[in-house]
Amino acid sequence: MKETGAKILLDCLLEQGVDTVFGYPGGTILNVYDALYEYRDKITHIRTAHEQGASHAADGYARSTGKVGVCFATSGPGATNLVTGIATAYMDSSPVVFITCNVGKNLIGRDSFQEVDITGISMPITKCNYLVSHADQLADVVREGFAIARSGRPGPVLIDILKNATAEEAEYEYLPRELHHTQGRLAALISRASHDLKAPEPDSADIETLVELINGAEKPLLICGGGIVRGRAHKEFEEFAQRMDAPVAITVMGGGGFNGRNPLTTGMIGMHGSQASNMAVDNCDLLIAFGCRFSDRVALNPATFAQNAKIVQVDIDRSEINKNVQTDHHIVGDAKRVLQLLNQRVGQKEHSEWKKYVFSFPTETEYSLAGDTLTPKQISDAVARIAPWDTIVATDVGQHQMWAIQHFHFDYPGQLLTSGGFGSMGFGLGAAIGAKVSHPDKTVLHITGDGSFRMNCNELATVAYYQLPIITIIYDNRTLGMVRQWQTLIYDKRYCETDIAVEPDYVKLAEAYGLSGRRVTTAQDFEDALREALACGHGYVIDCAIDIDEKVRPMVNGGDHITKFLLN
Repeated sequence: MKETGAKILLDCLLEQGVDTVFGYPGGTILNVYDALYEYRDKITHIRTAHEQGASHAADGYARSTGKVGVCFATSGPGATNLVTGIATAYMDSSPVVFITCNVGKNLIGRDSFQEVDITGISMPITKCNYLVSHADQLADVVREGFAIARSGRPGPVLIDILKNATAEEAEYEYLPRELHHTQGRLAALISRASHDLKAPEPDSADIETLVELINGAEKPLLICGGGIVRGRAHKEFEEFAQRMDAPVAITVMGGGGFNGRNPLTTGMIGMHGSQASNMAVDNCDLLIAFGCRFSDRVALNPATFAQNAKIVQVDIDRSEINKNVQTDHHIVGDAKRVLQLLNQRVGQKEHSEWKKYVFSFPTETEYSLAGDTLTPKQISDAVARIAPWDTIVATDVGQHQMWAIQHFHFDYPGQLLTSGGFGSMGFGLGAAIGAKVSHPDKTVLHITGDGSFRMNCNELATVAYYQLPIITIIYDNRTLGMVRQWQTLIYDKRYCETDIAVEPDYVKLAEAYGLSGRRVTTAQDFEDALREALACGHGYVIDCAIDIDEKVRPMVNGGDHITKFLLN
């Protein structure tokens, strides 16, 4: 049957099982929104306050569910407002399909009103992107784009559709996703597009070599990276860790890939990693990293990283192997499949003396509770006591992010939503919206700093409009805390443009949107506010006054050896 391109697009979303879209309308995408009116009982659309908020919401939806997120935007500034969100998804391997519409074919290339080459702009930060000029191309492109977004190492895909293609009619036949691989031309397109992106079956000889290394190790250490979370390989990884009887260090992106309360957990690794994690890396004789690209925040000095160990890297993306750290052995493959094979071959190990050494160092920073000032540790301790165990936490970027990852214990994939690779301030509230829409029965916390919150606090309008009971906790130190910390320790206390002299009243800001809020200065104040926020049933902002010179500890300077702590 014949349908307009706009309807073909929406029907193709239904083929993919899409039930929620985040976006913002505009002129060139109006045909799609006009068609969406007839699909409003099948596809929920969440209109955010800004396109960047929509991009982060779609990303938060993808990370918390493991499904592909979808984001709509119009041309020109609508499309370019997505760029930060696209890059965030790309750096953290999050599967999001971004759908933009551009000016009509007769206007393209003429500097028309709100025309922009978004495919050119986004090419370096997408797995694949498309420019669709005719309606009869749409179905194949959408099906192929979703296959690429979710296959192999996940990531964002952008589909830019000319306005005429949304108005034209073309033949369309509904084709459920499970039948896509059976249709000749479509199957060939998807196969060709995703062939190099699919994880190969792990080489059996590589598996056996790793088993031999494991059998010879006396001081093994495991790293849980983001690949465990993205691949939902947490159960297989936990079984392997127990078999290995080995300490487990967790990267920022690995939060939730290994139970944070497991006695084998050494905590975060790297620049702000625990002493236990960093000392373990420096003294282990076998390091096995799963789904970890050894970024500069983990392997601060690649030349001396794990210098006493045989280094093994397991990753789905061959391009990550030996990119940052030279390995002694590697396996290219899906983490879940590699772990399944290892669990079949590795017997029960025992490393009590090695664990005794590693856990002689603290897995979390110990803070003094003396004094009247509210501390980050008091905040995290209260959240752990009062909030439900399965609470989803979305963070922005900065000191508050590190405190949350250091001191909250994440138990399952998708529980922690944070911008690790790109470090996008303003990510958290949009991500929290995506998580709450997809998990209406779970508590969702947005952990932020006053600097990050000001980036995208306009999304409180979305929280209010859709009546989302998201709790925002602001670590308010009246400064750009992480930058100030670097200026204190490395730049001789030359505080240039970091202190925030004038801030809004965040409680009144929340109330202006019809939400509730409370400013707190003590641990008891915070506990009372958190209980009130959990019970109120709508959005709530807790403004926590903390000391301007509160620091994230430990800290190792970039490029230094991993145990050269500036702060313990």
